[in-house]
Amino acid sequence: MIKRYRKQGLVFSLLFTLTFCSNAAFQPAIAEAAAGDYNYAEVLQKSIYFYETQRSGELPDNNRVEWRGDSGLLDGADVGHDLTGGWYDAGDHVKFGLPMAYSTTMLAWSVYEYKQGYEGSGQLEEILDNIRWATDYFVKAHTAPNELWGQVGNGTTDHNWWGPAEVMQMQRPSYKIDATHPGSDLAAETAAALASASIIFRDTDAVYADKLLLHAKQLYNFADTYRGSYSDSITDVKQYYNSWSGYADELSWGAVWLYLATNDQQYLNKAIAASDQWGTNQAGNWGYQWTQSWDDKHYGAQLLLARITGQTKFIQSTERNMQYWTTGVGGTSDRVAYTPGGLAHLDQWGALRYAANQAFMAFVYSDWVSDPVKKDTARSFAERQITYMLGDNPRNSSYVIGFGNNSPQHPHHRTSHGSWNDSQSVPVNHRHVLYGALVGGPSKTDSYTDSINDYVSNEVATDYNAAFTGAIAKMVLLHGQGQQPLAQFPPAETREDEMFVEASVNASGSNFVEIRALLNNRTGWPARASKEMSFNYYVDLSEAIAAGYGPEDITVTAGGYNQGGTVSALQPYDAANHIYYTKVDFTGTLIYPGGQSAHRKEIQFRIAAPLNSNFWNNANDFSFQGVAAQGVTPVKTANIPVFEAGVHMYGELPAGGGQPGEPQVPARPTNVQAVAGNGTVHLTWNAISGVSEYTVKRSEVSGGPYTVLENVTGTDYMDSGRVNGTTYYYVITATNSVGESLPSIQVSAKPQEPTQPTTGNLKVQYRTNDTNASDGQLRPQFRIMNTGTESVALSGLKLRYYFTVDGDKPQQFHCDYAVVGSGNLSGSFVKLNPASTGADYYLEISFGAGAGSIAPGGDSGEIQARTNKTDWTAYNETDDYSYSAVQQTFADWNKVTLYQGETLVWGLEP
Repeated sequence: MIKRYRKQGLVFSLLFTLTFCSNAAFQPAIAEAAAGDYNYAEVLQKSIYFYETQRSGELPDNNRVEWRGDSGLLDGADVGHDLTGGWYDAGDHVKFGLPMAYSTTMLAWSVYEYKQGYEGSGQLEEILDNIRWATDYFVKAHTAPNELWGQVGNGTTDHNWWGPAEVMQMQRPSYKIDATHPGSDLAAETAAALASASIIFRDTDAVYADKLLLHAKQLYNFADTYRGSYSDSITDVKQYYNSWSGYADELSWGAVWLYLATNDQQYLNKAIAASDQWGTNQAGNWGYQWTQSWDDKHYGAQLLLARITGQTKFIQSTERNMQYWTTGVGGTSDRVAYTPGGLAHLDQWGALRYAANQAFMAFVYSDWVSDPVKKDTARSFAERQITYMLGDNPRNSSYVIGFGNNSPQHPHHRTSHGSWNDSQSVPVNHRHVLYGALVGGPSKTDSYTDSINDYVSNEVATDYNAAFTGAIAKMVLLHGQGQQPLAQFPPAETREDEMFVEASVNASGSNFVEIRALLNNRTGWPARASKEMSFNYYVDLSEAIAAGYGPEDITVTAGGYNQGGTVSALQPYDAANHIYYTKVDFTGTLIYPGGQSAHRKEIQFRIAAPLNSNFWNNANDFSFQGVAAQGVTPVKTANIPVFEAGVHMYGELPAGGGQPGEPQVPARPTNVQAVAGNGTVHLTWNAISGVSEYTVKRSEVSGGPYTVLENVTGTDYMDSGRVNGTTYYYVITATNSVGESLPSIQVSAKPQEPTQPTTGNLKVQYRTNDTNASDGQLRPQFRIMNTGTESVALSGLKLRYYFTVDGDKPQQFHCDYAVVGSGNLSGSFVKLNPASTGADYYLEISFGAGAGSIAPGGDSGEIQARTNKTDWTAYNETDDYSYSAVQQTFADWNKVTLYQGETLVWGLEP
């Protein structure tokens, strides 16, 4: 939430008629889609769920939002009260009392009007549960008859930080109204919320209803006795939810709901009396050029008063407002603007919110009015606005997140985005789906940009969904008979790695290695701050034992840069096999997903053998595998496992030994690869110590739901019988005696029919100069033949040799010899995404202008290439696509490809 400016026209051009014009039939701007094209039970289910994503405080056991956790647990502590609970307002984390109370009243009104819609879709329990979440908070916030806490959190401070609610670190001041600092609008709106809620809880929980009604009466008396605008008392709210309309509308609104809750005539009298103070135009009439909103409630109050009293002034004012939104006000040119696609577009800031508010009002009006033309006009308007929001628009797109076609993906919402870096651009895509949220919406030309930084068009808020939810409940009654909400909702999300270590070599020598490690907290399911994180670094001391040394001779020290970690002496893990580890412990250091320096902490530590010894060998150390080379940016490594409070959170453990602490569910499988074939997908992954079986799961939709294919004990699986050209999505889980792990990161593959090798006037011959398939280098040799009738410049050619890197490390290219000159060749390494069978990289060799040309019938001469990893760890060439151990003399080889420009002229890609 940024700022909520409210604009309202108050000057009318002409006198207007007091009834709808009989000759001004309302025509939507474009042909309507069938209203029955949408599952309104599903929309209602998701719209209600949105309020659960906005919850603050200690969440209940039945919390359905897997990425939300407890938050704001110190709210009110600054003033000695428990002000936990309630809803965060929008994409921010301030609890603004006025829009929260308004949203609650509108939701309660929708149950009052359309309870059967909630019952028919199986959502009555859910809507009552969410309304109670807000009313419980209002009861807490009403700490004395004439005292109400109306805001928690400072708007500026809150908006200066972009991160999940669960890890807020800023101070959250509490603001109140009282007898000396009045806020009639806030107090009366909160009274309306509690009174309307008391009505809908009366049948199922009379004790609770009585409690709400008691607070509602006290709050209304407070509002009526000590008059003033709340934004003059809580000044921080002025730039967000200023009370533009004053408080007379809330005095009527609150009194109407108290009358409906009590049948006490005094409240009806007060509601009518307060209407004398509503704002008027030059003609002396109440405003009609806006709609019910968080600021101005006179539109809702006059509709209810028209229905209750039958007084002409309320009826006529209500009908002028309905005319403004539909046919135009008779005798004037006043009519709301419409987009070419049929949206009634009142204001750019939250355009859909206003259209949804008026749609709900129009439904209530159409259910009451007896005139068939007025009834049909209002209902048709409401239905058209709702179907526009659900997808019947020029973009053929839904504006409700997670529903329908092409719904928004990038709302302006901190917690669903899930940034660990205090940045709207990190990550690029939201980590969570904010199901059910109605975004601000399109422009007057129906254009819309789905951008996280567009808080005008792409923010969400509790007040945006309030009347919208009620309108959907009515659509259930009209068009959703027999429809059902989704059975498995919300679907489980595919989780990312949340806690892990990024590491690189900081320095190394004949007797030591120094590691630069960054311990990351990128939690998001839910986000959480931790002061109990640690990781283990495992080494194999076999060479030290062979040289006559033991673990007591190896020192571990933290030096250089250290942001709060300590290192232990080497501890035995599997002493029989000489496996030891150092625990790098950040206990007491706060690490949380809240900023560049907040979400990760660095330590540089050295493991050293005695001076002048030379037996040290990193290559056999479990945790050294996957560590980036010296001078390279640290990379995430699964072989440095992470723990929180002793619980294994991420990464692999070496074979043998015992897991620290109690047995735990295994870590999720890592390095999952999916290689497509002809009607097949071959899956492989890293082994996890102590696992009894792995479960392979597949979906044809990214993110699932997934179907279990098979339980296997190995680390590969061939999925056969797939349809070529279809993309399949997979996750793997691991199971031990304790339970099943979290799913791996999702991978995908698209099976394809095999293609024939490309042939032409150019061809490649190959031989290997190294029959040892498991050493630390690749040594292919090539010769390019020209069988055509014209010379071919080598500078336009590129050779590609395909292989598996077997441990993703930086690599180096060398040309040991070339007839055309080694200096005229260059080599680069390109990673394949997705990987193919036998290849996750290729070596591309290109030629400079000095390499010359290949004459007709000639060849390039011999080209001797060689590659190695910078740490000289071994390759395994036995499964490499382009490698053949028996090809020791030059012969045509279509598993090495040749490109002329960007055109494949020889060979077959894997």
